[in-house]
Amino acid sequence: MGTIKPILYIIFFLMAIMSDTASASNSPKTPNRPAYGPGEELHYIMSYGFITGGRGVLSVKDTILNGRHVHHLVGAANTVGLADRVFRVRNVYESFIDPKTDFPVKAIRNVREGSYRRYNEVLFDHGPDSTFIISQRTGEKYVYPNIYDIVAAFYVARKHHFNDDMVEGQVMEFMTYFSDEEFPLRIRYRGIEVINTRFGKVECYKFSPVTEVGRAFKTEDDMHVWITRDANRVPIRIRFNLRVGAFVCDLENFRGLQHPFSSIVH
Repeated sequence: MGTIKPILYIIFFLMAIMSDTASASNSPKTPNRPAYGPGEELHYIMSYGFITGGRGVLSVKDTILNGRHVHHLVGAANTVGLADRVFRVRNVYESFIDPKTDFPVKAIRNVREGSYRRYNEVLFDHGPDSTFIISQRTGEKYVYPNIYDIVAAFYVARKHHFNDDMVEGQVMEFMTYFSDEEFPLRIRYRGIEVINTRFGKVECYKFSPVTEVGRAFKTEDDMHVWITRDANRVPIRIRFNLRVGAFVCDLENFRGLQHPFSSIVH
């Protein structure tokens, strides 16, 4: 039980937070249209060897929030099978972002892990020099300018930053607001790699989020994420090299992509 909880939590967290501070470019891999849009759904399966431990979904919808047109982004993850009997997880993260600025307007964190429950809503007010937030749990405060919640950060990265201008080996840093605090993240870009998937061979950008050495990880580079090198920039695989073995989260199916799934290598 002590191992299953952090593994499943980190898997969902990485599905949601992948972002960077590289500048956008006009490279051939950067489309004129956004990398995502309303109607997109990405479905994931999480496995440990031949054992399926959980499933996750990322989705985008158009909606109205307080009379304002926003994109409603949802990330959900849950345990299944044996893992669900050992330690039940039902986590949902939501973000409402302004499609014109890509900044979050509201974020919701709804965590259910075993007997643990955590629910919070955060409102964002982005000014020219600072960002003001209102949290249901901790109240009002100013935070890092132009900060994102973790779900919004992932989609902004897909839309603006994943491109061929990234330099292999560079470490990218960015700030998110997570669990009622400012949460800095560091991600190392590993270059371009072709991997075998259920869709065939897929050309990807590879990243290694800097992990904390401890009970689960032996080194800072024991986690890897592959993002498709096409106009969709979809996270297709996340792999954890843990002390107890490798845990993998794979894209299982999708619908509503804005561009052809052209990263498949023939």
